Amino acid sequence: MLKPFALNDALRSLDDVQLAKVSGRLVRMSGILLESLGCQRVTGQRCYVEQSDGEMLDAQVVGFNRDITYLMPFKKPVGLSAGSRVFAAKEDAALHIDESWLGRVLNGLGEPMDDLGKLTGRDELHVELPKVNPLKRQPVSEPLDVGVRAINALLTLGKGQRVGLFAGSGVGKSVLLGMITRQTKADVVVVGLIGERGREVQEFIQHSLGPEGLRKAVVVVAPANESPLMRLKAAELCHSIAAYFRDQGKDVLLLVDSLTRYAMAQREIALALGEPPATKGYPPSVFGMLPELVESAGNGESAEGSLSAIYTVLAEGDDQQDPIVDCARAILDGHIVLSRKLADIGHYPAIDVAASVSRCMSQVADRKHLNAARSFKEYSSVYDGIKDLIPLGGYTPGMDPGTDRAVKLAPNIERFLRQDVGASAELGMSIDTLQSIVK
Repeated sequence: MLKPFALNDALRSLDDVQLAKVSGRLVRMSGILLESLGCQRVTGQRCYVEQSDGEMLDAQVVGFNRDITYLMPFKKPVGLSAGSRVFAAKEDAALHIDESWLGRVLNGLGEPMDDLGKLTGRDELHVELPKVNPLKRQPVSEPLDVGVRAINALLTLGKGQRVGLFAGSGVGKSVLLGMITRQTKADVVVVGLIGERGREVQEFIQHSLGPEGLRKAVVVVAPANESPLMRLKAAELCHSIAAYFRDQGKDVLLLVDSLTRYAMAQREIALALGEPPATKGYPPSVFGMLPELVESAGNGESAEGSLSAIYTVLAEGDDQQDPIVDCARAILDGHIVLSRKLADIGHYPAIDVAASVSRCMSQVADRKHLNAARSFKEYSSVYDGIKDLIPLGGYTPGMDPGTDRAVKLAPNIERFLRQDVGASAELGMSIDTLQSIVK
């Protein structure tokens, strides 16, 4: 005979027995947006939608309207019909990370894409965007050697700085990003390939990273054919991974190609939910999410470790006043503008030095270096203003000493700003060359 307390325990255990599997039902599908009825879900919750073949489609709750719950699938929704059952996913299994993630390629959900087995680790990875108290964030105080002469000498970056590569399509953003990837001295490189061509993924891994670079890198991939939700998740995941290694005391370089595709993914989701467009079709939520994403990069609270971030930003139609370009310019710590005019004449990297700026250069460069960079830019600007007049006889030597000096230095300036894709220019050597030109 059961004792009373044993009977009570047995009765209480029945409360945890699931007598029925609660599900909702799909009532509408509009583009990439799914609508369900029948059971309550909370925003951000994962769900499964039953397909006609019995397989389950992963989705996430992105909004609601009274009794209707809006879902966004992670993959292309196929095989769905009115009345398809919708189940709430059990609590998501946490991702675990450690140094074994280096050398791996994964998607926005942390699932491996390289056929090298399941990703495991000793530490739990918080997939939410990391937050750092601004009063406790370590300042940018050390220079970052990126191996590109024009950037090292004239637009010097610092460890913990966040900078953008601004250009139209086909001007060389990805090529320059590859140069920086190979040559930057960092313990860990985290690469986010967000919304770009699928062809570029393998090319970036093989040519830009190479076997040596891949060994110290984690690559998060969400090509253009992925759902907008997957592209958002991939961008946020690579920031979480980079912050983890930063907090482990590593010098981390985060590369995101591109910030514009992240904004476009959020635009797709927001417009599908009915949010009104504001500027060039971008709804207001986009301009709230971009600063949140960028602020999760940068240095942390510990003096050990750093997180430097480089984002490519697509200037549609080479418009430097594009809303995403303008927003990125305001929230980043500097911008490097690539010029189509320079690219068209075979000038690589096609960096428009006059239109670019590093807001942290004064914190990581000495006075002598700053003066040399200022003089170089002045001579370069003066020569650019008169070079079209020289063949026409509009320039007369001896009329202005500053112009004469700019014309004399023009060949050295041109050589200094050009650099072969496979060449490396160390930081100290770049500064020495700069000072010798303007001396």
